[in-house]
Amino acid sequence: MNDATAGGRRARGGGAARRAERTGISFDTARFIERNIPNFEILNEEALQIIEWNAETVLEEIGVNFLENPGALALWKAAGADVRGERVHIPRGLARKLCATAPKTFTQHARNPARNVEIGGRNLVLAPVYGPPFVRDLEGGRRYATIADFQNFVKLGYMSKWLHHSGGTVCEPTDVAVNKRHLDMLHAHMTLSDKPYMGSVTEPVRAEDSVEMSKILFGADFVDQNVVMTSLININSPLTFDSVMMGALEVYAKAGQAAIISPFIVGGAMAPVTVAGTLTQVLAEVLAGVAYSQLIRPGAPVIFGAFVTSIDMNSGAPTFGTPEAAHITYGAGQLARRLGLPYRSGGSFCGSKLPDAQAAYETANSLNMALLAGVNFMLHACGWLEGGLVSSYEKFVMDADQLGTLHHLAKGVMMDENGQGMDAIREVGPGGHYLGCAHTQANFKSAFWRSDLLDYKPFETWDEEGARDTQVLAAERVKKQLADYQAPAMDEGVREALDAYVAQKKASMPDAFI
Repeated sequence: MNDATAGGRRARGGGAARRAERTGISFDTARFIERNIPNFEILNEEALQIIEWNAETVLEEIGVNFLENPGALALWKAAGADVRGERVHIPRGLARKLCATAPKTFTQHARNPARNVEIGGRNLVLAPVYGPPFVRDLEGGRRYATIADFQNFVKLGYMSKWLHHSGGTVCEPTDVAVNKRHLDMLHAHMTLSDKPYMGSVTEPVRAEDSVEMSKILFGADFVDQNVVMTSLININSPLTFDSVMMGALEVYAKAGQAAIISPFIVGGAMAPVTVAGTLTQVLAEVLAGVAYSQLIRPGAPVIFGAFVTSIDMNSGAPTFGTPEAAHITYGAGQLARRLGLPYRSGGSFCGSKLPDAQAAYETANSLNMALLAGVNFMLHACGWLEGGLVSSYEKFVMDADQLGTLHHLAKGVMMDENGQGMDAIREVGPGGHYLGCAHTQANFKSAFWRSDLLDYKPFETWDEEGARDTQVLAAERVKKQLADYQAPAMDEGVREALDAYVAQKKASMPDAFI
């Protein structure tokens, strides 16, 4: 199906789609977070200037590799860089100048306009875990993920009130051929949810499929003029840009779709062991990646990404929720704001094998760190387990529940007349209680955030109900949500066109599992 046909089908089906949406089942989703609290800034002006100077030194003197990509090398050379083989040396100030055309904020559109998100500024958009090849649940244990698992996680994400975004590879469906699974994953995001989603980046042609399927969903003209995907472009740290990721970036930038330019750093392995040294490398890599996106298409929307953790020097395993990771996340947020770009970092990070106390401690540290760091797009906000190797059903709903605390923390302290509570203090006076006063009665439903999952019952009631721990409660929640799931309404013509595109693409090539 060509773009004109897709756009025409969408235009003809628009009225039916709107009528279906008005009568369809819709689950409550909170609006993206708008912070009313200050960002935590750990670096002073001198430290920021030193890191920025050192990053420019890295780009100019050491350079970055653009591997197997002669087109990229030619673009850099034309822009004024010193290209030696596949090494690009970027003169001081050039990358920052190129980055200036990237927008400070942008809107990512969902097929349900009520779920559009604003990325940048004081906003925080929450998206689920991305990339694990394994899944875990209480009954089945740890196992390779399937497309059925993928579809389940999309459904859980759609039904999660505090999650704003459907995400991308919420798990890696290993029962579908590598060269075809992106089609099934995108199809699931587009049909089982009406929240925003991410595109495929594992091959440039898969990015092209993502754009084409989005044109079927939204209409070709709409996609040409608006952002409907935000996709993850990982940098091969240290200082290496491979042709696969850059090829996907080229596709998305040309199409005007957003990309997260994100170094993937384990401190001590892919970057120096020090905070300042890691921040220097992060900034250098982001500057080069964002600048390249602007060489492809000035004004292409991009996000300053920073996936950073440290390493256990005994085992070599990545560690999460650590003070050093917090320092880097806070500092990278300051650097992103000085560069005038939206910022991606944080998540429900933990190294634990189970959704246990270790997972809870490390996740709580990571989530709160990201909120205070000024993150605008948080990938991995729920479901992450075992250092990112596992998407956990129980932890998905546990984390998704706790994301509500971020919404309420971000509101800050209300200082209007109602927030001051003077009427209540006057009414109750010395020695009384506030339970029955007018102010409490007017505010009790919204005064305190309350978990929909955790247990607050008296011991006797909890014991009589089976003494269930949080993992058991979460497993029950997963079953209930999947049983209650109803797909969002969708125009049948669009659905048929998506089905046909996926079927045709799959039939056009043999299965490949590498």
